[in-house]
Amino acid sequence: MEDMTLREVCTALGVSRRAVQGYENESLVTATGKNNRGYLLYDSEAQERIKKIKLYQDMGFSLKQIKEIIDDSGPVLRNALIQQKEKLNQEIEKTEAKLRRKNC
Repeated sequence: MEDMTLREVCTALGVSRRAVQGYENESLVTATGKNNRGYLLYDSEAQERIKKIKLYQDMGFSLKQIKEIIDDSGPVLRNALIQQKEKLNQEIEKTEAKLRRKNC
């Protein structure tokens, strides 16, 4: 993958400019340079990191939680994923119970 501008990254990865700026504000990702027009550039490693952050957000993790797990591939990540799965299952159960009450 070649270096991409912020606009190209947003288009290619389906994230908003504001989201990437939020990731930068949380020190989750940084631009890796600038092009001759002064636009921020993101290398393939930064692009992969943005994909990973987006995936974790889609799973329901907050940026604070992502910051704790993003660089871990061991027990910290595993435990976080297990806890998130349990949380999502509880939310599903609550929603299903509300639907059952509403349909009665």
